[in-house]
Amino acid sequence: MTYPLLLTLHLFAALIFIGTVFFEVLFLEHIRKQLPAKLMLLLEQAVGQRARQLMPWVLLVLFGAGAGMVWLRYLPLLEAPSSSSFGTLLLAKIVLAASVLVHFLGAMLLFKTGRMTARWVKFIHASVFTHLVLIVLLAKGMFYLSW
Repeated sequence: MTYPLLLTLHLFAALIFIGTVFFEVLFLEHIRKQLPAKLMLLLEQAVGQRARQLMPWVLLVLFGAGAGMVWLRYLPLLEAPSSSSFGTLLLAKIVLAASVLVHFLGAMLLFKTGRMTARWVKFIHASVFTHLVLIVLLAKGMFYLSW
């Protein structure tokens, strides 16, 4: 019963995190052209503030549940990941997820130290967006690709 619970928590946290990043990249960037600069700044500040409040908890659940699933079911596969396509794809997914976490922690540090710029925001969003697309493809591919 523990694994299905962890899987459900992991999926819901992934939906929230991925949905937030997709919204920021695919919607907010295009809305910018339609709203006055002052209003857009207020919108970005409000979305950003809410994301900084919520995302640490979402990431805690996401990575905690993911680690729990690895511990309960996939640890033997990761001892020799190249011995199966599933293990190889899972390891790639974990590496990308770790990179997303580093991006997030870096962004939090930039905000806390007052060094976050529009250029950093665009770079981090684009990079995390790309990582998340690859993670989703790997997550599905783990169950459908084999060699």
